[in-house]
Amino acid sequence: MPKLSVVIPAYNEAGNIGALVAETFDAVPADLLGEVIVVDDCSTDATGAEVAALFGQYPGLRCLRHLSNAGQSAAMRSGIAAARFPVIGTLDGDGQNPPGDIAGLAGHYAPDGPQLVGGIRAKRRDTVSKRLASRAANAIRRAVLHDDCPDTGCGLKVFDREVYMRLPFFHGQHRYLPALFRAYGCVTAYHPVGDRPRRHGQSKYTNWRRGVMGAYDLIGVSWLVRRTRFAATEELGRE
Repeated sequence: MPKLSVVIPAYNEAGNIGALVAETFDAVPADLLGEVIVVDDCSTDATGAEVAALFGQYPGLRCLRHLSNAGQSAAMRSGIAAARFPVIGTLDGDGQNPPGDIAGLAGHYAPDGPQLVGGIRAKRRDTVSKRLASRAANAIRRAVLHDDCPDTGCGLKVFDREVYMRLPFFHGQHRYLPALFRAYGCVTAYHPVGDRPRRHGQSKYTNWRRGVMGAYDLIGVSWLVRRTRFAATEELGRE
C-alpha cells in the first residue's frame, strides 16, 4: 500500500479542525500517512489560524486557503490537485468521521481495484430528519445511477488520485464519486466506519437545500454516466 494524502475540506470549523488534524496524525499509521492537507474554504472564523498553530508540531501538515468560498467539492479538488501522494483519503472537517478508520479502508484499496473504497456509517450520529433524508436520497440515487453505494454522503473515502483527476468536475461532485469512478471503468467497494456527533458549530447544509441541489445534480450526473464509454485495451507485441 503506497502512502496517501489525507485531504480535509473545512469551512468555519474552528473548534473542530485542530483536534481533527492532531487525531489524524495520531490515528493513521506513520507508514501509511504521507501528509495531511486542510483546505480552508475562505472561512470567516479561526479555522486557518487553528491549523497554522499546528505546523511546528506536524511537519507533514499543509494548509491551502481559498480566496473566495467555493464549496466542498472545490475544496476537495484543490487539495487533491496539490497532493504529493498517489492515493487520497478524505475526511469531513467537522470531526464526525473518525480518522482511525482510514487505515481500514486503505487496506481494501488496490490500483487494479477497488480504486475507490467508501465508508458506510453503520450508526450515524445525526438528527432523525437528516438520517431519514439521507436514506431516501441514497435510495433514489442508487435507483437512478446504479452505483450500488449505500452511503455516498459519508466523507470517509480512499481512492486513486490519478483516476479522480480525470473525472469531470462540477459543484457537488463529491457526492457522486462512486458513480463517476464506476463510469470510468473502476471497481468500488464499501465498508463500515464510525460516525460521531458534531462537537462545535453547525452543519452547512439543510435537508431542503441538499434535496434541491441533489435533484438538479442527479439529472446531470445521470446524463454523464449514460454518455461515458470506456473500453479495455491491450498493446500488441511486435515480431
